[in-house]
Amino acid sequence: MLTLAILGFLYDQPLHGYELKSRITGLTGHVRPVSDGALYPAIARLEKAGLLHRRTEPGSGAAPRQTLELTAQGRAELLRRLADPEQAEITDQIRFFTVTTFLHHLADPPRQAAVLRRRLAFLDAPSSFFYDGTGQPVTAEREPNPFRRGMLLVARASTAAERAWLSETVAELDRAAGAEPSEAPGSPTEPQSSER
Repeated sequence: MLTLAILGFLYDQPLHGYELKSRITGLTGHVRPVSDGALYPAIARLEKAGLLHRRTEPGSGAAPRQTLELTAQGRAELLRRLADPEQAEITDQIRFFTVTTFLHHLADPPRQAAVLRRRLAFLDAPSSFFYDGTGQPVTAEREPNPFRRGMLLVARASTAAERAWLSETVAELDRAAGAEPSEAPGSPTEPQSSER
């Protein structure tokens, strides 16, 4: 996720390291804080791989400032990752939101829609935070613990909102591509058993 965020923000424009950290923190810091100990080694790995390079500029003080920018290879890598996200980037909500933050760079509506359809398919699989003794997902209606029931109800509402947005956006992308909008998996008219 950190690599994707670095590539995505630098695709938009060259940034200084502290600006890049600030943008990544704004995107994911409330859930997954970004430390210098994680960010700067990731930048060094991407630089070594030829995906970004540093440009030295005069600083306001005595020390020069380093500006980070993507290489052509780095731009191509971001587009590759957006077109075919890893499964964890589909199933983990924060990682998926990182993908969607930069999905507009993949200027191909059918490929954008394909990514969103993968998320819809994942959301349609029955799941829960809790499972009974037979391995079946526990629904809010079957959960006696009021705190767990609350978690399940909030997750259900959040998932319903995400499904509605995904279905609407897939239909828009289908129209932009000149295709007939298809009934997307997880459309709001279909009954859902998932608590996710």
